[in-house]
Amino acid sequence: MAGVRVVELAGIGPGPFAAMLLADLGADVVRVDRPGGPGLGVAPAADLTNRNKRSVLLDLKTAEGTAAALDLAGRADILVEGYRPGVAERLGVGPAECLARNPRLVYGRMTGWGQDGPLAASAGHDIGYIAITGALALSGPADGAPTAPANLLGDYAGGALYLVTGVLAALHHARTHGAGQVVDAAIVDGTAHLATLLHGMAAAGVWQDRRGANLLDGGAPFYGVYATSDGGHMAVGALEQRFYDTFATLLGLTAQQAALRDDPARWPELRTAVAARFRTRSRDEWTAVFAGTDACAAPVLSLTEAPRHPHLAARGTFTEVGGTVQPAPAPRFSATPAALRRPPALPGAHTAEVALDWDVPALTDRQDGGGARPSGPVPDRP
Repeated sequence: MAGVRVVELAGIGPGPFAAMLLADLGADVVRVDRPGGPGLGVAPAADLTNRNKRSVLLDLKTAEGTAAALDLAGRADILVEGYRPGVAERLGVGPAECLARNPRLVYGRMTGWGQDGPLAASAGHDIGYIAITGALALSGPADGAPTAPANLLGDYAGGALYLVTGVLAALHHARTHGAGQVVDAAIVDGTAHLATLLHGMAAAGVWQDRRGANLLDGGAPFYGVYATSDGGHMAVGALEQRFYDTFATLLGLTAQQAALRDDPARWPELRTAVAARFRTRSRDEWTAVFAGTDACAAPVLSLTEAPRHPHLAARGTFTEVGGTVQPAPAPRFSATPAALRRPPALPGAHTAEVALDWDVPALTDRQDGGGARPSGPVPDRP
């Protein structure tokens, strides 16, 4: 994406992650930070979602700040914002103002509830978005509460990745037809879309609308997580018969126990047998047993353990830059590989060079945020 210019109006959650992905792919991403800006208590130098970006500091509650932001939008290919509906308009940097300045602009809007609907103006976070789509109800024990998978499912999978998909499609349209447009990426929409296969299975009568009763949600004893003798866990995904046969043999199940797979009514017996076998060895011992086979069993690693896994280490899935271990850019390209070019951008650190590179003279007098008073945080996401 070298040569593609992106303006990111600073926020939290999926917007910054989406802009990071565009930056990882080579886009020139300029983050418009504001005095006393957003954050979740993470020091700017440690916020990896701001890597590969540059930052300018503008107070969008001032006329000067708004004018400079519009100048940036006028020279950009894509703009990303994650405010509540109507906030960008009140600040004077909404779609109408930006597209009037730049008709080819792709204006990406990242929200939780979307730009319209009864909840559009309400505050929210990942866990609430995935709750109403049915996605949260998929995770957790059948006899317990649903378990939230951090903020990966809503914010990033259902939100940021759909925003990136949308703005790239709209960018292609703009370059083909000469007209930009607004992309309304709502986490509820994207998360619901992720469950398309499951809705189809439910319609076909092969998915029950309850947790822990299905093939892919832990209901099947050959697709789930088991504790080991040392308190670790192994993940099992031996769905296909041939993989299950290998798994059962290496685990040490008897022929009679392994055959319980064919009778769902006896799956609880099979689960008990599998659990008992896993409790006889440590996680690392079982990892060694299954290594190099098609048993579809893997150790459950923590975030700090994952970079040391031999496969991930061999592929360079993680990298270390400036003493910080972090995921490397993904996906991979044979001709135009992505790279980590810059550490996390500090607010306002690149105002002068962006003013020069993007030919926005209005920025040159605003390297301290324009001398404006620090403004309170603008609501980032509904």
